[in-house]
Amino acid sequence: MSQAVTTAPESANAGSGVGRGLSRYLHRHSHVRLGLLLSSPVAWLVILYLGSLANMILASFWQLAPFTGDIVKTFSLSNFQTLLTAEVYRNVAFRSLGIAVAVTLIDLLIALPIAFFAAKVVQSSRVRYAIVIASTMPLWAGYLVKGYAWRIMLDNNGVLDWALQPLGIKGPGLGLPATILALAYLWLPYMILPIYAGLERIPTSLTDASSDLGASAGFTFRTVVLPLLAPAVIAGSIFTFSLSLGDYIMVKIVGGTTQMFANIVYDNIGVAGNLPFAAAAATFPILVVVGYLWAVRKTGALENL
Repeated sequence: MSQAVTTAPESANAGSGVGRGLSRYLHRHSHVRLGLLLSSPVAWLVILYLGSLANMILASFWQLAPFTGDIVKTFSLSNFQTLLTAEVYRNVAFRSLGIAVAVTLIDLLIALPIAFFAAKVVQSSRVRYAIVIASTMPLWAGYLVKGYAWRIMLDNNGVLDWALQPLGIKGPGLGLPATILALAYLWLPYMILPIYAGLERIPTSLTDASSDLGASAGFTFRTVVLPLLAPAVIAGSIFTFSLSLGDYIMVKIVGGTTQMFANIVYDNIGVAGNLPFAAAAATFPILVVVGYLWAVRKTGALENL
């Protein structure tokens, strides 16, 4: 009985000693402590995201059997050959790139004055925050709600046609312009917020010094503000460009007969059932976005994401 009583404290002291030793070790080796903290999310990212991405790229080299429709897991470049040689896929690819670029430019032209007014002109912090919050309003409603709201406005004999009727002007209707307008509305907050954050980091003393030296407001904006704001602009363009390039729902709602490259991926998964071809088509937006990120990595724009 006495032996049991004496061994319990000894085991407890041994356990606490191991715990204190481990705590001291982790305190001295911060990189080990950081590795343990990041192990779970990194494992989640590697297994689920990168693993599924690698599986998709692998599947893009497979093909369907001609008669049975079964997936033949043999290496083949036929899917990529079809994407590169068929004119219809090239046209859709260039159209998708044009839509993404147009949405990015429209959002940039709208976001610059809004963000500049909120960050540099407005003196009241309450008004400034109210403008920033109002800029995020497109994110408050559901995606489909916003999509069908734009369809009601832009459809033939819709709200926009009714509003322009006294001027004798007809709205654009459903199609390519409607797709660009709807996507520009959807992703505008992702352009405003990085630019606003970039403008807040620019010291007001720089613009004041430029003004004291006799420079006009336009000259100061072009030569002082824009060069310092370039990383924030590029950061916002990454969001608007990549989100527009990968969209396939809005174009189905307001695009009419217009088709984007993401629709090819969706149709081959749900309608045609050609998963290898869909995987091959999905590599196009991935390569475009990765190429864009590689091109801007030295500008410091990724730090503004």
